[in-house]
Amino acid sequence: MKPHDVMGGKGSLWIFGYGSLVWKPDFKYKRSKVGYIQGYKRRFWHGDNFHRGNDDVPGRVVTLLEEEDACTWGVAFEVTGSQVEESLKYLNVREAVRGGYVTRVVEFIPRGENQVPVQALVYIATADNPIYLGPASVEEIAAQISVSKGKTGHNIEYLLRLADFMRQSCPDVDDHHLFSIEAACLAIIRPILLVAQLPVPAL
Repeated sequence: MKPHDVMGGKGSLWIFGYGSLVWKPDFKYKRSKVGYIQGYKRRFWHGDNFHRGNDDVPGRVVTLLEEEDACTWGVAFEVTGSQVEESLKYLNVREAVRGGYVTRVVEFIPRGENQVPVQALVYIATADNPIYLGPASVEEIAAQISVSKGKTGHNIEYLLRLADFMRQSCPDVDDHHLFSIEAACLAIIRPILLVAQLPVPAL
């Protein structure tokens, strides 16, 4: 299904973000809503050799895996008019060309009572992607994230910002995978920060 098919003649398009898009969309939009999609779980299973890593030391970023009883929280952005083409052009480079993601259409459910679900476009990296890393232990993922850095910044910044978004915007949601990796990363970097006498991020 193409983006314009999702719009259905409404003149607007919803784009669902569950990783860096939740705090850094970098495209113009009409409005945004916090909410969730069902049937998918978020995992740090995708490699990143541009934004948060490089070819020698790839970072780890999130993708979505299908799981019937799971749900993933994030932010949906509504783009209208010229914003539709501009956002899709930008995201094609950011997510597809450099990130290896493909698009799918999902039902986004906004948080709150009497909210109407909408069809939204989402970018997902699949296992057939050449930079897909797949599953690993929490400790292995944390160790990799702790040392990776790309053109956008440190991989651990990506992790901490995503965890902060969940605490601030979805305080009742326990994302065990995300928070376990965050705790493991902080256990690695805390001794380094203490030796360097730098501020230690709080859990």
